[in-house]
Amino acid sequence: MITFLYIVALIGCIWAALCALPAGAEARMPLPYMIALTPFLWIPLLAGAGVAAWLHAWGALFCLLADALLTSSQRLSYWGLSSDPRAKRRETHRETSRETQSGEHETGRETLPAQFAVMTLNCRYGRADADDIVANVRTRGIDVLALQEVSDDLMARLDAAGIGELLPYHQSGEAKDTDNGGYNVVFSRYEPAAAVPNVVTIPAADVPAVTLRLDDPRSDDPEPAPDASPHRTRTVTFCSAHPKSPMRGCADWSAGILGLRAIANASAIDDHNIAVVMGDLNSGTDHPSFRALLKAGFKDASLTQGAGPNLTFPRWLKWPRIELDHVLFTPGLQPSGVKSFEIKDTDHLALTATLTVK
Repeated sequence: MITFLYIVALIGCIWAALCALPAGAEARMPLPYMIALTPFLWIPLLAGAGVAAWLHAWGALFCLLADALLTSSQRLSYWGLSSDPRAKRRETHRETSRETQSGEHETGRETLPAQFAVMTLNCRYGRADADDIVANVRTRGIDVLALQEVSDDLMARLDAAGIGELLPYHQSGEAKDTDNGGYNVVFSRYEPAAAVPNVVTIPAADVPAVTLRLDDPRSDDPEPAPDASPHRTRTVTFCSAHPKSPMRGCADWSAGILGLRAIANASAIDDHNIAVVMGDLNSGTDHPSFRALLKAGFKDASLTQGAGPNLTFPRWLKWPRIELDHVLFTPGLQPSGVKSFEIKDTDHLALTATLTVK
């Protein structure tokens, strides 16, 4: 039995080591799925540790506990950022105030306010309940909505449900036979300064983007920085992305995730402009390809908030769920109120966040 426990510990160590592969090296079956399940390995490892303690096998106990901690390290990082309790109270008050006014936001204005709410949802081949989507956009005061796996039928149902009254502007990707479940769309409450059907080419559905002018609070600073450009308008570019799942090809899956790095590295995205990528990215922090995306310059809203992960798949299970949907942004924003919630007739939870310009 003690030998068996050491074997379990060795398997756990090797499994956890898969998360440390170079980005792209995990693009081989079944590695993406094994890595996605890494955060749940603590269950058999702790069970084994209990047996080791009962047998007084202290060496095996230590190895199993170390493995359990190692396999949970990425999940634990979601609680790794400490926050000032006073700041949390300020955020709660600010979000409550926003919610009471969510139905009164002005549409058609030219600039994005310094604090805005976003939402992303995988619509499950266009089957998502359009009325439920619109109801949540209204009650949550959503300013920018990113949808994936959209169909023409869903667009028609959203229109009938009144999406245009809340988010009158939208940009969709071009529908293609090679789309993974449908095309992607970005909706906006505010008039875009620019919009494109595909901002970056990846082996998946097009990545549509809208660029909004930002109502920059720093423009009122009486003592701007010496290198500031007071006459230059800051912008935020919002993208809806959906890399393929590994079952559609591991190489395309990894290439799609890594390809999104080009958005953070674009010459238009610098200290003056901000990029926000939302969507079902079919990956999480345990995947090397996703961590490479963060290293390219993106921050993850859930990770940055530091209040725990927001697990989004599958919708019909309370546990276990994995993290696939994300709100990513380049420096210049502070997230709060990041949370997941159900939308009818989908297989993913929706994800929302309030983003505030620093």
